[in-house]
Amino acid sequence: MYLIGAEHPNKKNSQRILKNLILSDEALVTDAEVLQEILHRYVAINRKDAIQPAFDVLLEIVDEVFPVDIIIVERAKEILITRKKISARDALHIAVMKDRGINRIFTFDTGFDDMPGIERLG
Repeated sequence: MYLIGAEHPNKKNSQRILKNLILSDEALVTDAEVLQEILHRYVAINRKDAIQPAFDVLLEIVDEVFPVDIIIVERAKEILITRKKISARDALHIAVMKDRGINRIFTFDTGFDDMPGIERLG
């Protein structure tokens, strides 16, 4: 969102971090929940015109989009039940990460900071 959205304090940091990840030939992945978040945000602010450009940018830079299925949702539920201070969306992302053996996430969301085994870039 920061990459293509309006000016924001995290915009330049997002661009810098992404550039460094790309230059280091880091595999970039996401999950379907991120696409849903784009839909949710741009409908909420009445900017449906921004949905396609946001999808285009994201899908251009990532190597793979992981699905969110019942197994992931069940794992997210367990994370929510056993952890404090975590949102449902973050729990879904963490469940995908654990399922795929991913331990680093590029986000400015500090909710990931208290999750053991997760390193937050951002």
